[in-house]
Amino acid sequence: MLNPFLPALLLAFEAQKVIELRLVRIAWGGAEAQAEMVSMVGEKVVAAMEAANTLMTGGSHGAVVARYRELVADNTRRLSA
Repeated sequence: MLNPFLPALLLAFEAQKVIELRLVRIAWGGAEAQAEMVSMVGEKVVAAMEAANTLMTGGSHGAVVARYRELVADNTRRLSA
């Protein structure tokens, strides 16, 4: 059986890459930096609401972590392009 903490640990490492990529984009400044900052805040609000909904409707913490990992992977792909 897979350790239940492994997905959360992987999320922590994967999120660090997104933080790095976002900081670089913001450091360059300009319109892209402004758009990234606005997007970042909006994404966090939506993700938090989605996580709360998942838990309130009987979903598991594992499902929340799995969804966050999907969102982090999407951001990694977008910011690496």
